Amino acid sequence: MDNRIKTFLLMLVLTIIVMLIGSLFGRSGLIIALIFVAGMNLISYYFSDKIVLRIYGAKPALKKDYPKLHLMVDELSKSAGIPKPEIYIVPSRIENAFATGRNPKNGKVAVTEGIMHSLTEKELKGVLAHELSHIKHRDILIATIAATFAGLIMFVANMTRFAAIFGGMRDEGGNNLLGLLLVGILAPIAALLIQMAISRSREYMADEKAAILIKDGEPLASALLKLERGPKVSRGIETTSHLFIVNPLKGGGIVNLFSTHPPIEERVKRLRALKF
Repeated sequence: MDNRIKTFLLMLVLTIIVMLIGSLFGRSGLIIALIFVAGMNLISYYFSDKIVLRIYGAKPALKKDYPKLHLMVDELSKSAGIPKPEIYIVPSRIENAFATGRNPKNGKVAVTEGIMHSLTEKELKGVLAHELSHIKHRDILIATIAATFAGLIMFVANMTRFAAIFGGMRDEGGNNLLGLLLVGILAPIAALLIQMAISRSREYMADEKAAILIKDGEPLASALLKLERGPKVSRGIETTSHLFIVNPLKGGGIVNLFSTHPPIEERVKRLRALKF
């Protein structure tokens, strides 16, 4: 299935879940929750780039210090038809990269010192093409919308659980305790799974668009394999791990269901299947 269609369908499911849960509380309760969660996500949307760059201690990559990096980003930006994003260096041995910024005019690309030393120029170009694809297709906006819906579902589900525990909601047939508890427990899990699926779908799409941009899927495929074998962290950056080109956290098994990134093996397989 086309990743754009898949994203649309997943967003539709999130909307339906919101509507179903909202019907338990009526219009006013849902509107209050929506305003609260949307406000929090809007703040994140407008200021997350500054926040995440500060979290990782990213510094501007000066052109005189990184001429080849600037040349690659400049060429890719022109090919992609977007303004050249600001470039940052993250002082870390972790081999990774991420893009941020609410739209192409405010785009920012950050690469770690580790990735600069571990990849060839062609592989690094593939990674940068992936990040510019995220910027071009406004994946930060899509992720924010998905997070708003998921956050709303979790907020209302918490209200549902409290209502069930304290007997605040009853239907005509009597206590609806079991139904309320099921909604309160299962809805947040479903919302999180859908949010993660949307993130994985956008990663596949960014991979494909990156390969099209440089007319070759192999450099990015090779880079992903190297990055997957590189050092990872156990915890501490869960809230921003979705930004990176590969998941910087250790994981596996059932954890992959809640992963923001698709399996590297599948990403590589899809990239190498592309024909140019």
